[in-house]
Amino acid sequence: MASLQGISYKVVRGGPMLETSNALVTTTTGVAQDVFGKPSKRQVTVLSAQQWQQTCHELNIELPWTTRRANLLVEGLEFGPQYIGKVLHIGDLQLHITGETDPCKKMEMAQPGLEAALTPNWRGGVTCRVLNDANINIGDSVRITEQLELI
Repeated sequence: MASLQGISYKVVRGGPMLETSNALVTTTTGVAQDVFGKPSKRQVTVLSAQQWQQTCHELNIELPWTTRRANLLVEGLEFGPQYIGKVLHIGDLQLHITGETDPCKKMEMAQPGLEAALTPNWRGGVTCRVLNDANINIGDSVRITEQLELI
C-alpha cells in the first residue's frame, strides 16, 4: 500500500525546505505556510520515493528528497502521464493531478547532473491543485482515483 513519507514547505522564495510530520493543506494556502501555496495548477508538488531513488542511483549519490524542493514524498507509486486529471488521495486530502513537475536549473545548482537525471519518466514528480482542506500526517495512506470522492 502506498503511503506518505515526507512533508515539506518553504516560507520564503529560494529558502530552505522545512520538514514536518503533519500539516494542514488548504485550497487557499496549499501546504500550510508554503510561499508557493496559492491556488493554481501547481499549488502542491508530489514526488515518488521510488523515482527519487532511481535518480540518486543514476547519479551514484544519496541526496535528501527535499533537494527536489517538492512538498510531499509518497512511497509505493511511480508517476507518469496516465495520472493527469486523476485524484491523488493522501489520508482525507484530495489533490487533482494537473501535470508533470519539470526539473529546473535549481536542480543543477543543487547537484550537477540532477536536472537531466530528473527529466525522464516523470522522475521530477507531479503538480497538483488542492480540492479540499485536510490535515495530513506522515504514514497516511495514498491512493489514486478517477475523480473526487465525497468525504
